[in-house]
Amino acid sequence: MAPAGDRGVIEPVALSSRTGRIVIITTVLGTAVAMLTATVVNVALPSIASDFGASAAQQQWVVNSYLLTIAALILIGGSLGDRYGRVRVYRIGVIWFALASLVSAVAPTIEVLIGARLLQGIGGALLTPGSLAIIEATLQKSDRGEGVGLWSGLTGIAAALGPLIGGALIEISWRWVFLVNLPVAVVVVALTPKVPESRDEAALEDSLDVGGAALAALGLGAVSFGLIQGPAGGFGLLDWLAIAIGLVSLGLLVLVERRHSDPMVPFRLFSNRPFAASNGITFLVYGGMGIVFFLLSIQLQVTAGYSPLAAGAAFIPATVLLLVLSPISGSLAQKIGPRLPLTIGPALIAAAMLLFTGIGPEASYWSDVFPAVFVFGLGLGAAVAPVTATALGSVPDARSGAASGANNAIARTGQLLAVAAVPPLVGLTGDGLSDPELLNPGFGDAMLVAAVLVGAGAIVSALTLRKDDLSYESASEPAAPGPS
Repeated sequence: MAPAGDRGVIEPVALSSRTGRIVIITTVLGTAVAMLTATVVNVALPSIASDFGASAAQQQWVVNSYLLTIAALILIGGSLGDRYGRVRVYRIGVIWFALASLVSAVAPTIEVLIGARLLQGIGGALLTPGSLAIIEATLQKSDRGEGVGLWSGLTGIAAALGPLIGGALIEISWRWVFLVNLPVAVVVVALTPKVPESRDEAALEDSLDVGGAALAALGLGAVSFGLIQGPAGGFGLLDWLAIAIGLVSLGLLVLVERRHSDPMVPFRLFSNRPFAASNGITFLVYGGMGIVFFLLSIQLQVTAGYSPLAAGAAFIPATVLLLVLSPISGSLAQKIGPRLPLTIGPALIAAAMLLFTGIGPEASYWSDVFPAVFVFGLGLGAAVAPVTATALGSVPDARSGAASGANNAIARTGQLLAVAAVPPLVGLTGDGLSDPELLNPGFGDAMLVAAVLVGAGAIVSALTLRKDDLSYESASEPAAPGPS
């Protein structure tokens, strides 16, 4: 019989079985492809800008075009898997992502690359929610925790090695960052027929929230356009019109989702205080981190003179600390509550951002970069697992999928808007990301803004969270039952 909560007609399998191992390999490889590309593209930006003569705004769009489509569509991507088959939609997402990667690799202009990155985001929105859903629906209940742990650990290793591998590939050509996805995608597609298919038959009775997805994409896209393009041209009528259209679209999204029988965005869950608080913290912290991920590798290469390989490797200590400390901080949060970890973690991240302001021309790795990266990793390790656990643990088990999807989308939205707004705000327009004389002061100002955002997340945690906020049963404002 199918796992609880899933009406697909499949027999759960043991993790130790051949099928169980194939499930883990398939979901890890597909997720790793999307994860590595999202990480390494930031390292590749100076090389891309040099090849195409790309402006600061165009470099922002290389990152944000991907974030835009995945943030707007990731929730509906999960719904499509529930309706039409999780393995089928995952396979389509991997193929889509690979084809978009091929277009990215051969892009003759920066405009074509930006368009291909939009398409990559659609593929990412289809495959990302499917990986964990396949594990949950396919493995027998007693093995799911270990399966998720394996998935987390192996994708974490991929994340740690990604910048190093990507930096080495960029030394050859930035186009290899995208080409390397193709053989991995072929392996994943070849393995998917061996993974049992699952779906939720009840999901077919629900209407697909296409209108919500369209409003989310229009709202986020229009606001991003105005924030990125406006400063370079002095905020003309078109820029203000785009921002207005975006804000109106996002306002309509709230109204439409509240009335939809099966909404893409579960707004009713936000009546739950710890869920709302954890997602507010997520938005602020991931917004600040998005600025670091976007600008740090550019600063290291353009201002400090690092090679792409050295810039990619610079962040490895933080990733290792995240992998080592996340299980510890997750367990600690279960014992003492999320308030302390989610106050200390963001505070450490904000402190690291202040240390990043010291990275300038000819910066030494061990005296200027490593201390900041180390503190940043400590903060990540303290914060990432507890904020996700709070978002999921404060709602009923039946709504954990919706809660996870919403938290993921909010994290990406925070990054999207921060990367759109902050670089122009600190004067990084035109050649600002390619000229070290312009980049260096702008980078320092951007790190200060990022520190303020993440510091605000620490304050929100201290003021709104309580010790028992990882337990839905003890939450004082339970989520409303029924459609959300």
